[in-house]
Amino acid sequence: MPGRRVLRLATAALLLGASSLAIAHGHDDQHMDMGGEMHGGNGSSSALWYDGTPITDRPRSYFSLSEHAGLMYLHILFMVVGWVVVLPVGLMFSIARSRYTLPAQALFLALNGLGLLLGVIYDRSTPDLYENNTHGKIGWAITWIASAWVLMGVVNLYTSRAKAQVPGKLSAAVMAQYHRLQQIQAENANSSRWSNDSGHGTERNTASLYDSSRSPSLGSEDHQFSEAQQSPDHADDDEDEEVDGEKQGFLRNTKVDRFLSRNLPKLASGPTLATVRFFYVAIERTIILLGFAGIATGAVVYGGIARGNAVFNILAHFVKGGIFFWYGLLTLGRWMGCFADLGWAWNIKPAKEIVGRRKAAIPSAEFTESFVIWLYGASNVFLEHLASWGGKWTPQDLEHVSISIMFFGGGALGMLIESRKIRDLLNTTISTSDNDTAHDGEAWQPPKTYRVPLNPMPGLIILLLGIMMGSHHQASMLSTMIHKQWGTLFVGFSMARALTYILLYLSPPTSYLPARPPTELITSFCLIAGGLIFIESNKDTVALLGSYNLDAMFTFTVTMGFTALLMAWTTFVLAIKGWAVRRESPISTMSSFPQHSAGTLA
Repeated sequence: MPGRRVLRLATAALLLGASSLAIAHGHDDQHMDMGGEMHGGNGSSSALWYDGTPITDRPRSYFSLSEHAGLMYLHILFMVVGWVVVLPVGLMFSIARSRYTLPAQALFLALNGLGLLLGVIYDRSTPDLYENNTHGKIGWAITWIASAWVLMGVVNLYTSRAKAQVPGKLSAAVMAQYHRLQQIQAENANSSRWSNDSGHGTERNTASLYDSSRSPSLGSEDHQFSEAQQSPDHADDDEDEEVDGEKQGFLRNTKVDRFLSRNLPKLASGPTLATVRFFYVAIERTIILLGFAGIATGAVVYGGIARGNAVFNILAHFVKGGIFFWYGLLTLGRWMGCFADLGWAWNIKPAKEIVGRRKAAIPSAEFTESFVIWLYGASNVFLEHLASWGGKWTPQDLEHVSISIMFFGGGALGMLIESRKIRDLLNTTISTSDNDTAHDGEAWQPPKTYRVPLNPMPGLIILLLGIMMGSHHQASMLSTMIHKQWGTLFVGFSMARALTYILLYLSPPTSYLPARPPTELITSFCLIAGGLIFIESNKDTVALLGSYNLDAMFTFTVTMGFTALLMAWTTFVLAIKGWAVRRESPISTMSSFPQHSAGTLA
């Protein structure tokens, strides 16, 4: 079931970091001086790290290394431009099946290759300040994955082009349709009348003239016949099928193009081609997450943090903060209209006759949110004491277990609210007579508010989480202030989401098109910024900020500016996708909402 696939993906995302959450959060408390500041925050030679060791005894980091710093800056520049600027545009072109897909992918590989080369040169020119780090391994892995993705895109392009150039056999229905078209044209040639009441006995615009009533004119009939002649399987093609190769202008009529046209269709066909397309789509949907992992590990290695047992605290903050970060981007995508055919864009969910059975079976966004919350609580309630297994329970352990129980119960209630069966059972509270006429009339119709999920539980759980973590005892005043920042942002998310529900309750959506409530821009901003500050609130980063005499306002202002810029860029990238779709299919996009106008991100 497609719905189960969504739940399995959410399960995998949570279980990835579940084993480290308890280890990371159970023992954040360090001693504070009378002023509330942690020793080691002034950057002096006598300053101490949070674990009590002098900062001067800490291993050096690449951040503090001045030799060959220019190479590192160029490495960062090329990687950020490639993975944050060029790759998202290439993904949108690929999803839109645009002719610009391969040029964008080639530019991305070039930038990534230059960045990789600079990184190798820098690594060979400097001492190894972070032994056995994961950034290099992850970087090489995602580079090979990205290269394979582009290669599979080339295979898809040339096999689709070869298929489009092979004339197919015409079905009996298409031949009958064509002969009927010729008969109509011959009759009209003998008659000077083109009115609907032509005297031929069959009106031109009736469904009896054609096999399908979706063809109201001779022009569309000609178009249907020509399409059938070029590709008889066009009507059965999957939505991920590549468009006609004639639209792809990259490498056209060159020696490389002719070589690939002759050989690739022979190498990839049948099951092999199906496997290539499956992995191409799978990488297309996940490569941006791999890039996020590469950038995150690069920041960790460059800053020299997450050494020894501190890796658990870093991992917990990066996993949980990353979930909120991507949750914010998903919320922004919902506002822009992504996933409208799933009913996730604050619109009426289209029926299966419009979007198909697979998409119609996917649960609501609020159900998915509630399931993720429930799963976190169900798994983490048994892991909060792992860091001190067999030892004494501390008040902090009990606090974290209580939070997990809150997630478990709140998520379960949220899923029950989204269940149509539960809602139907709750509607049996009204007692009526056995007279069937008593159930007639508008008063027995479902309320208009049923058209869109109005589920406050995900927002309420995150609201309480923000309040709890904003007032949670930390090792230093700096750490307390940073935790207060992302806790307040989560409270802001919940308030904005509540305003969204109020707007939709007062004026329920009546269209399949995205409603775009303005309050959802605030919710996405708070989630993205809150997730980033959540990541920054790990113990090593806080201690590093203190050692450079940086206060909490530094992290807040930098994160706010980056969040605003990222949201603007994300909106522009999605607009590029719409432009690419219209450029490739200018007629169909103006007349077909289910396929293009709202659509999904995929």
